[in-house]
Amino acid sequence: MSCVKYVDPTIGNVGDEDSDYSHGGGKTHPGACLPGGCVQLCADTVTGGDNGTGYNYCQSTIEGFSFNRMSGIGWYGDLGNLQIMPVTGKTDLRSGTNEFFSLKKGTEGWKSPFTHEKETATAGYYGVHLDRYNVDVRATVTPHCGVLDLSYHETDDAKVIFNFSRRIGGRVDNSIVKIIDGTHLEGVIECSPKGGGFGHGHGRIEYKLWFCCELSESFRTAEFFSDEEYIGFNNEVEGADIGLVLGFENAEKVTIKTSVSYVDIEGARKNFAEVDGKTFDEIHAKAIETWEKALSCITIDTDNETDKILFYTCLYHTLLDPRICADTDGRYKAPDGTVKTDTDYIQRTVFSGWDVYRSEFPLLTLISPETVNDEVNSLISIAEARNGSFPRWELLGINSDCMVGDPGIIVIADAYIKGIRNYDVNKAYAISKAGSLGSETLFGKPFNCLRKRCDFLNEKGFKPELLSVTLEELLSNFTLAEFAKALGKNDDAEFFYETAKKYPVNYNPETGFMGPRYEDGSFMPLDEFEYDTDGCVESNIYQQSWFVPYDIEGLAELFGRERFIDLLEKFFEKADFSALWNGDYNHSNEPCHNLSHYFNYMGMPKRTQYWTRRVQKEAYRLGAFGFCGNEDVGQLSAWYVLSALGLAQVCPSIPVYEINSPLVKKASLKLDRKYHPCAVADTFTVECDKDPLKYPYIKEIYLNSVRLDGTSVTYDEITNGGKLFFVMEV
Repeated sequence: MSCVKYVDPTIGNVGDEDSDYSHGGGKTHPGACLPGGCVQLCADTVTGGDNGTGYNYCQSTIEGFSFNRMSGIGWYGDLGNLQIMPVTGKTDLRSGTNEFFSLKKGTEGWKSPFTHEKETATAGYYGVHLDRYNVDVRATVTPHCGVLDLSYHETDDAKVIFNFSRRIGGRVDNSIVKIIDGTHLEGVIECSPKGGGFGHGHGRIEYKLWFCCELSESFRTAEFFSDEEYIGFNNEVEGADIGLVLGFENAEKVTIKTSVSYVDIEGARKNFAEVDGKTFDEIHAKAIETWEKALSCITIDTDNETDKILFYTCLYHTLLDPRICADTDGRYKAPDGTVKTDTDYIQRTVFSGWDVYRSEFPLLTLISPETVNDEVNSLISIAEARNGSFPRWELLGINSDCMVGDPGIIVIADAYIKGIRNYDVNKAYAISKAGSLGSETLFGKPFNCLRKRCDFLNEKGFKPELLSVTLEELLSNFTLAEFAKALGKNDDAEFFYETAKKYPVNYNPETGFMGPRYEDGSFMPLDEFEYDTDGCVESNIYQQSWFVPYDIEGLAELFGRERFIDLLEKFFEKADFSALWNGDYNHSNEPCHNLSHYFNYMGMPKRTQYWTRRVQKEAYRLGAFGFCGNEDVGQLSAWYVLSALGLAQVCPSIPVYEINSPLVKKASLKLDRKYHPCAVADTFTVECDKDPLKYPYIKEIYLNSVRLDGTSVTYDEITNGGKLFFVMEV
């Protein structure tokens, strides 16, 4: 079975929609990508607003095509460099849709209208027709290269505009561009927080992107421009606001191959070998082959075509990140500016930690443990370079400090406990412990701690006025305790267990919910459960109060068991699963993920099965508006994939997956003998005796023919291989 044909990269392509209400959408893009690939090549419809990929389905013009971007992110985005636009005739020297470079001297810019009817997106491929210029554009990629195939029709004035100043969420600081000869150019694009970028500069992202371009046709004319004025031709031009217009004589087709590197120009030159001498069709065929291999890690059997498309599209998004940031020779740029070489792993980037520890990494430990091992090594390398904590939300080695908590510890503890250990374990543990204690030094040097006032949290069980921070960091402490216990560090384990157990001090008996406390211990008054108030981050008190995944039984006792169950049921009953935001269960944001599985802990598995199915069917749909909210770098997708298999890991570092009704009749996961025991088989199969869409409740479960009494399976039971068999009923 071909898995690629079920991938629809257009699902979730809505960004910051221009309408009467703000719809954040999935914020994915339809561009050409590979699993974990450095290059994501796509059309740019906009530069501005909270359109982090540079593409928004709701817009009707294209300003160019750029080679790097993130997927499923907010906070205004970053990257989007080296924008290329095919044009004909005379045009303005601004795109006309870039809010950071407004059009001053022209009239409409070089942007072109397009229609979605003349747009094609598949795994590893993107194509579109530019109506204004009557040009067809095709795009495909390798891990470090992108290829644009431009077909001009009925013109003898084919041109290509290179926009070196463009950056999603801002502008570049400087570019240096060299014309090597009639078909080659290369250069470097420099970006820092001064120019904006992630969080409009608050993310503190700084990087250089080197590139090498090869054109299939020699240019006839070449003119650089700056500030909407031509500045003539030079072999080398430098500036913050520069572009280049190349003209071609009687060209019907121009193919542009481009390699990139975040290390140096030599890296870009070496990376070019991925496309050197290959045709567009050959490169595209390899991209399809790569995706087929990656997606075949899970094969499914269901008669529901929509579910197949959603499943493989979600799996596709899950596999995009964390992505390669090292060159083909293994070199990468460390945060301190030094160049290092990875020898035993691949250095990766884009770690949306607060999001992805909940479902994406629990899924990756099953289907791609090598990626998890790479990411652990990457986090250690980044922390070591700055002698500090693991980054919270990392891009190109920089901790953007987006969101809260200490997710690096969570991911590493979970990986170690699951036997993913090809890294310096002692160093990983030392960094984790120092970060949780707020240590001033580590390895004989000053330590840059991510967390503040650790002593206060560890002693009191809360951080003043910060409920989300408190509960997230207590979870990190719990996972560190599990990590310490697995290493035989019993004193450390006892200490961090004790800190995690202090979560009840955050329960306000007057309101019956968790609540933020002032430094003197008194509870803050609540703002009527409003979103992003009351010490909550991207949540409200109602949503955040459930967040003690390591002690759900204890939390139920704290609330009162009957009240806990009643509140949980109403939490789901009142929710609109398809909406962008809910004051109740809010699937569009992470604090609510996996809460439907709390019913299992209350001895009510059929409620887990009912509500999980409702979320699957109502929060995920086909089309650009298909995701109920921000896709969050694979997390929203990974939740769907795991739940479709009937699984959810509720608490990281506890290697247990709670069971819900599978969405598909049968699914098989390929296991990895390098990391998984495979004691029974090298595949793990989930199978239902009847169609689970018609028979949605579980009557009995058998693991390798032995009846299960509970509602969960362990990580070891899954990775030993074999079959989990469900007897379904109405």
